Amino acid sequence: MKLRKTVLVPFIAAATLLFSAPAALADTFKMAVGDAAGGTQWELGTAFAKIFNEKTGGKHKVELFPNGQLGDEQDTVNNAAMGLLDFSILAINNVTPFSPSVGVLTLPYVIQSAEDAKTLTQGAIGKELTENTTRDAGVRIVGWAYSGFRVLTNSNRPVKTLDDLKGLVIRVPKNEIMISTYQAWGVNPTPMSWAETFTALQQRVVDGQDNPYITIAAMKFNEVQKYITNIRYIFSLEPLIMSEQVFNSQSPDVQAAILEAGREATEHSFKYLLETEDQIRKDLTAKGMEISDPANDEKEWIEKATTSVWPKFYKSIGGKEKLDAVLQALGR
Repeated sequence: MKLRKTVLVPFIAAATLLFSAPAALADTFKMAVGDAAGGTQWELGTAFAKIFNEKTGGKHKVELFPNGQLGDEQDTVNNAAMGLLDFSILAINNVTPFSPSVGVLTLPYVIQSAEDAKTLTQGAIGKELTENTTRDAGVRIVGWAYSGFRVLTNSNRPVKTLDDLKGLVIRVPKNEIMISTYQAWGVNPTPMSWAETFTALQQRVVDGQDNPYITIAAMKFNEVQKYITNIRYIFSLEPLIMSEQVFNSQSPDVQAAILEAGREATEHSFKYLLETEDQIRKDLTAKGMEISDPANDEKEWIEKATTSVWPKFYKSIGGKEKLDAVLQALGR
C-alpha cells in the first residue's frame, strides 16, 4: 500500500494544480521538476525563473513544483503537449519515447565528457533534436541541465566487474536503450517510474539504480544505498521543455524572453556542474558511501554495450548516419 500512496499523491496534486486555470493565460507559469529541491533540475529551474522574471520586468513568474508533485516525468510531457502544463524539467530518457531521435544522446558511451555534452546540446545536433522534439512531441526544449555521468549505486556489495553486477536487481527508467544496455551486461533490469524508486530501494524491492552524483545527493540515496561504481555509460542531460501550445500563445517579447532565459540558465547549469560535482562526491563519501572504479578502465562494459546496443537503435534515432554525425561533431 505504501507504494500505491507514493504514486497517487503526485497525481492528485497534479489534477488540482493543472486544471485551476488555463495555462496560456497565466502570468505565473507552472514548472514541474522531477527531482527534489537541491539537484541539477532545481538549479536550472530556479535560474530560469529568476532570469525570465527579470527579462519580463517582473510581469511573469515561474513557480516550481519539485519531487514529482505534478506527476511522473513522462506524464508531464503529455500534459505539456496538451497545453495543461507550462514547463517541465526531466531526464532526457523520459523524452525519448515521445521523440525517438533524441535517443542518440542516451546511447551508451557516446558522450564521454561534460564538454561533449555541451557541444552536442548547444550546436547543430541540439538544434535538430529540438526541432524534432517540437514536431514529434508537441513540446519545445528551451534549456538543458547538465547533471554528469550516471553512476551505479547498490545496497549489497562493491561492483567492479560485470560478474559483480550479476544477481543484483537494478532499477532503470522505462527506456529501451537503458534496458538493453543492462541486458548486454548480463542483467535483466527492473523498469520503474522515478516516483517509486526511493521507496523501492528503501524496501529492498530493488538493490540498486543509476543516476548522477548530484541526483544521488539531492534524493538522499545515501540513506538507502551503500556502494557506488563510477561507470560512465550515459551522461545525464535533463532538458527544460515547454508546451508548444503555451509558447505559441505568448507575445513575441515573452517568447524571446523565454528563449534567452533558457540559454542563460543552460550556461549556468554547465558551470554549476563543474563547480559542485567533486564536493558532492566527497560529501557522499563522508556520509558512508563507498566508491569504486570499474576494473580494467571499464573496457568490458564499453565493448558489450556499444557492440550490442548501438545497432539495435540505428533505426529509431534516424539511421546510423545520425550517430556518425554525432561522433563526427565530437571529433571521433
